[in-house]
Amino acid sequence: MLVDARRGLAVSGSLLAAAAVLATLVAVPATRPAVQVVDDAVWRWAGGVQNEPATAVAEALAVLGSAYVNWPLRIAALLLIAWRRHWLRLAAFALAVVTSELFIGPVKDAVDRPRPPGALIETTAASFPSGHAIAGAVTALGLVLVLASPGPSRWRWEVRAVVFGAAMALSRVYLRAHWLSDTVAGALLGAGLALGFPALLMAVRERTRPPPPVR
Repeated sequence: MLVDARRGLAVSGSLLAAAAVLATLVAVPATRPAVQVVDDAVWRWAGGVQNEPATAVAEALAVLGSAYVNWPLRIAALLLIAWRRHWLRLAAFALAVVTSELFIGPVKDAVDRPRPPGALIETTAASFPSGHAIAGAVTALGLVLVLASPGPSRWRWEVRAVVFGAAMALSRVYLRAHWLSDTVAGALLGAGLALGFPALLMAVRERTRPPPPVR
């Protein structure tokens, strides 16, 4: 899946650490106002640029990032990987998906952040982190890592996955369903998990693989 498992672990660790730092800044009362200043400014900007075409695009991205689209894609990918008997890739993607889903509810409950006012779509549960951003990053980046072979072609798909994840995150801010920091933390967490499990399993395989026979 990865050319360099150690590099993958380093990048994944950096993404997850950044998500943890942002979560701490939002959760701690002493630092939350500093984050909220930025979030409020972006919230006001999103309201100022609101228009019908942009709203339609953002709503379409909300549907693409919903469970109704994400789960069928994930299940289809898992079945395809199993059919190909790529067990390490299957385990990596499954672990990333399951772990990301397990994170969302407890973190939302722990931070218990109210949603922004004036949402353009219906929302449920607390605001931090963005479940759409987490799911979009895990699915888009995870699918590229486990389905595409390393090389220039996969690199192009990785760029597309990152662009999609960023667009998904920004669409949630535009729709006022989340604060900016909710979506940034969600995207960091999702990308970190999607990259981390392939890197971790590959590193374990490399360590446990028996040495080649001496000739």
